[in-house]
Amino acid sequence: MKISGAKIVVETLIEQGCDTVFGYPGGQVINLFDELYLCRDRIDHVLTAHEQGASHAADGYARATGKVGVVIATSGPGATNLVTGIATAYLDSVPMVAITGNVPCSLIGRDSFQEVDIVGVTMPITKHNFIVKDINDLADTIRMAFKIAKSGRPGPVLVDIPKDVQVAQCEFEPKSQPVIPYPISYASEDKLKKAADLINASERPYIYFGGGIISGKASDELISLAEKIDAPMGCSLMGLSAVPTEHPHFLGMQGMHGHYASSVAEDEADLVITLGARFSDRATGNKERFAKNFKIIHIDIDGAELHKNIPADIAVRGDIKDAASRLIELVEKKEHPQWHERIEELRSEEKLRTESALKATYKKDCDNCSAPCDKTGIPADQRLRPFDIVDIISENAGDAVVVTDVGQHQMWAAQRYPLTKPRTFLTSGGLGTMGFGMGAAIGAAKATGKYSVLFTGDGSFGMNLNELATAVSQNIPLVIVIMNNGVLGMVRQWQTLFFDKHYSNTTLNRKTDFVKVAEAFGAEAVRCYTAEELRNAAKKAFACNGTYVIDCVVDCDEFVLPMLPPGGSIDDIITEIK
Repeated sequence: MKISGAKIVVETLIEQGCDTVFGYPGGQVINLFDELYLCRDRIDHVLTAHEQGASHAADGYARATGKVGVVIATSGPGATNLVTGIATAYLDSVPMVAITGNVPCSLIGRDSFQEVDIVGVTMPITKHNFIVKDINDLADTIRMAFKIAKSGRPGPVLVDIPKDVQVAQCEFEPKSQPVIPYPISYASEDKLKKAADLINASERPYIYFGGGIISGKASDELISLAEKIDAPMGCSLMGLSAVPTEHPHFLGMQGMHGHYASSVAEDEADLVITLGARFSDRATGNKERFAKNFKIIHIDIDGAELHKNIPADIAVRGDIKDAASRLIELVEKKEHPQWHERIEELRSEEKLRTESALKATYKKDCDNCSAPCDKTGIPADQRLRPFDIVDIISENAGDAVVVTDVGQHQMWAAQRYPLTKPRTFLTSGGLGTMGFGMGAAIGAAKATGKYSVLFTGDGSFGMNLNELATAVSQNIPLVIVIMNNGVLGMVRQWQTLFFDKHYSNTTLNRKTDFVKVAEAFGAEAVRCYTAEELRNAAKKAFACNGTYVIDCVVDCDEFVLPMLPPGGSIDDIITEIK
């Protein structure tokens, strides 16, 4: 039976198990949207306020489920508005298929209305991309996009479809099953044995893991390995949620804003076993100093990451779940009482340093500051603190998926929020995309049917708050927690520490009232100044069955600590501002 290219797209998406797509219509995808309308009983389309929000929503959907997220946009500005979202997914290895319309093939290259070479634009930020100029190739191209997106190290794939290909007709043969990923790359037995020998000889092993554990579904193997060799574990930002926060071997995130005990333990280890992580600059700091005291085993599905940033003594390419499982069989069961004693000392020292930092009163230099905290009339010692906010929200959130934007609030949530299972902490790690949170939280809630909690700052929230329209219109169960300090807090922190307090363009001086803005969009909202007000607000928020905004007023001089200075090392760690 002959059907149109637009119908082929929709039927192939359904065939691949896609139940929800995010996007925004336009002239060059109007045929495609007509087919979505006709198939609305089999596939749901979520209309966002902006294509960037749609791309982040598809990303959040994928992170929360492990499935491929799908976003659709028209040609020209519609397509280019996806770029930030595609790049965000690419840097964090998120499976996504972006489908864009384009002008008819006969008009390509003629500077036609809303024409842009989106394939050329996105080539550096996709695993692969396609432009389909023959309708006979359309179905198989979309299938290939799904296959590539979810194979090996996941990532985004773009399919650009000219208007005439959507209109044309050809025979369509549906497949009975979704495509399966390419065959898994298995780790070398010889290299795993060498890795096991190093582990067996180690007296102070440390496991450093990243987002590859989550995408590789290897949490159980990771925990079993740590318990068998009696090794503490630390993770990158992307690794959060792979291991329950309260696991006795888990020290938390390491790196620039990681936990003190986790970062110091890594530095004092004699062997670092790296699983599904890529040694980014935020994790290593000064690369010359980073691996001074220990040997490295690095296991990753992506061979390009091995030796790329930090040389490894043993580098193993292979599926992380399989490699970890086989490694468990090869290593000896060990106990390291002296190492364990040192770890407990570091935990105690971290607790003391954290308490000292929280008690510190930062000298304010706010002659030109319009931060909300200065207008409350509430004594400084009674104001909301960032960890108070995270604690109170976590006490009320149940099994909600936690999403963050990018900035100080992101690090406070990463340091403090108690996580119990994988795919419950979604954040932009590699690209650090302010404005990521609203779309991602919508996508996660849509995917799971559960509440999403979005921790955001006034700077990040201001970037994509238009997606409140989407959240309210879709009746998304979403609690938005704004840590509102009236400044771009992370940049201000750097300006305080390294730029002689030259607060260039980080004091926002905006008169935006987020409570009124939220109410105008149709959401419930409240402003909180104290812990008691936040406790009352949190109870109401998680009982409202819709979108609720809590504007939390915090001090503009709250800092994210510890901190390794950019380009610095563990020797330079800052744990208190004096």
